[in-house]
Amino acid sequence: MADLSSLKDLGSAQGSAPAHERKVDAQGRSYATGKRKNAVARVWVKPGTGKIVINGKEYSAYFARPVLQMILQQPIVAAARSGQFDIIATVHGGGLSGQAGAVRHGISKALTYFEPGLRSVLKKGGFLTRDSRVVERKKYGKAKARRSFQFSKR
Repeated sequence: MADLSSLKDLGSAQGSAPAHERKVDAQGRSYATGKRKNAVARVWVKPGTGKIVINGKEYSAYFARPVLQMILQQPIVAAARSGQFDIIATVHGGGLSGQAGAVRHGISKALTYFEPGLRSVLKKGGFLTRDSRVVERKKYGKAKARRSFQFSKR
């Protein structure tokens, strides 16, 4: 073992930070799981023409609202990779907004597995962080999670 007399020596003994390696399966796809609220998305990214399929449907048919379509495109646009990857996703649980967030999270993670150089761009945009906000549970004696029943003086 090397002589470690200070913390600087410890850093040099460990070597440089671990480089993120490329994770691709036999078909040339990278896989990632994305989560948001109660929605879970399984996402595969492979080189292609920019086609996005979610649960067997075109993404514009599955997510009809333009805001949800924009959420899906954010990591691809931030990485400047529009039209370069085909994305296939299956998503279940939660509502449409949570599902769109889950697919966005999965796309971001899968892109970093396919092309590790994109990690810094996507991390800076906040796409790799799982949004952990979930609905608060209803408490006993309350109308909702925090809302009290209406007070009646008489």
